[in-house]
Amino acid sequence: MEKSVIELFAGVGGFRVGLNEIIIEDNKVIENDNYTFVWANQWEPSTVSQHAFDCYQARFGESINHVNTDISLIDKKTIPNHTLLVGGFPCQDYSVARSLSKEKGIEGKKGVLWWQINDILKVKTPPFVLLENVDRLIKSPSKQRGRDFGIMLRCLDDLGYGVEWRVINAAEYGHPQKRRRIYIFAFHKSTKYYNQIITNRASEIFNTNGFFSSTFPIEKNESFTETKITKEFYDDLVKMTQSFEFKFENTGLMLKGTIYTRKSNPVIDKNIITLGDIRLKTPVEDKYFINEYEEKKFKDLKGGKKIERNKNGHTYFYSEGGMSYPDKLNVPGRTMLTSEGTINRSSHVIEDFVTGKNRIITPIETERLNEFPDDWTNTGMPERRRYFMMGNALVCGVIKKMGYKLSNIIESE
Repeated sequence: MEKSVIELFAGVGGFRVGLNEIIIEDNKVIENDNYTFVWANQWEPSTVSQHAFDCYQARFGESINHVNTDISLIDKKTIPNHTLLVGGFPCQDYSVARSLSKEKGIEGKKGVLWWQINDILKVKTPPFVLLENVDRLIKSPSKQRGRDFGIMLRCLDDLGYGVEWRVINAAEYGHPQKRRRIYIFAFHKSTKYYNQIITNRASEIFNTNGFFSSTFPIEKNESFTETKITKEFYDDLVKMTQSFEFKFENTGLMLKGTIYTRKSNPVIDKNIITLGDIRLKTPVEDKYFINEYEEKKFKDLKGGKKIERNKNGHTYFYSEGGMSYPDKLNVPGRTMLTSEGTINRSSHVIEDFVTGKNRIITPIETERLNEFPDDWTNTGMPERRRYFMMGNALVCGVIKKMGYKLSNIIESE
C-alpha cells in the first residue's frame, strides 16, 4: 500500500517535517521520501496575509496540490485519494441540533473544521487517520464533560473506524518541550490492522499491542472503564448532543461503538533534552535582551500572587503560583503559547550563553523547542508571526516516532 498523505490545517508543515524527518542543508530542504504528500490545505481566515501557507510553499515548493483556500469551499471529491489523513485542528463546539424543516443534523457553527474532516472521510475513506488537538478536547464542554469528544468518536464509528487516543506530554518521552497534546489514531474496518486489533483485549492494546504502546510506553495496568455510543443507546448525533456525558481519561480506545478508557502513567524517558541543550551558543542580537523595566515586569508577572476579586457581590481570591525566573536550563522548556516572545507570564526568559544576561528566546530557539529545523519559519514573515507559528505548532519529534510505527502498519497492509 502506498504511503500517500494529505495534510489538513497544515500550518507550517509540522506533520510533514516529522513524518519525513526533514532537515535543512545549505538552505535546501532534504526530505526523506518515506511518505508521499499528495495534497495539503492551509487557510487562515482571520488575516489577509497567509504567512503559514507562504512558509509551507517556500519550504516544499509551489504546487496545485498546496491549497490556500477555505476548506469548506473545496469539493471533497477533488482531493486526491490517500492512505493517511493527518491534521491538527482547533478544539471547538461539536454540538448538533435538529432543524425545524428537516431531520438532518445541523452542525454547531464553531465546530466547522471537525465537520470538514468528517466530510472528507465520508467521501475519500482513507484507511488511516492521525489527528492532533489540545488535551482539553476530552473534557469539553465544561457543562457537559466529554460530549464533544464523544460526538467525534460516534462520527468515526458511523464511518467504520476504530480509534485509539493518547494524551502525550512530549517532554516525558525525550523531547525538549513540556507540550501536552491529544493524538487520535483512527483505522478503518477494511484494514488488516483493524481486524488484527479487534482480536486483542482493551488492556492488551493499551499496554503492549496498540499504536501508542510501543513508542510511548505506559505503566502496565489492567483496569479501565467503558461505555457505549451505538445507535441502541443514542439514535443519532442530536441525541448525543442532548445527553452524552462521560469521563474520558488520557488513554483510550473505541471499537464497534464501545469506548474503553483509563488513566495511564508514562514510562518516562531518562534521556531528556533540556532548555539549555537547545539554547543558542553563539551571540544573539541586542533586541532579545531584557532592560530594567522589562526585568521588573517579568518578575512581577512570574511571581506568586493572591489577588482579591469581586464578582456579582461575592468576594474571592485569585491565586497564582510562582514561576522560575529566569527559566531553568536543566529541564525541558515549558509549553509555548502564541504570545511567546512578548512580555507575558508564559514567555520563556533564559540566561544568555555568551553574556550571562537575561533575554527572551529567539525564533530559532522556539523552532528547536518544537524540533523544526533552524530558521524553518525565516521565509519573509514578520518575526512576531514566527513566534505565533511555533506557539501553534506541534512537536515534530513526536510525529517522527509515530511515523515509524505507521510505516510498519501501512507496509503490512
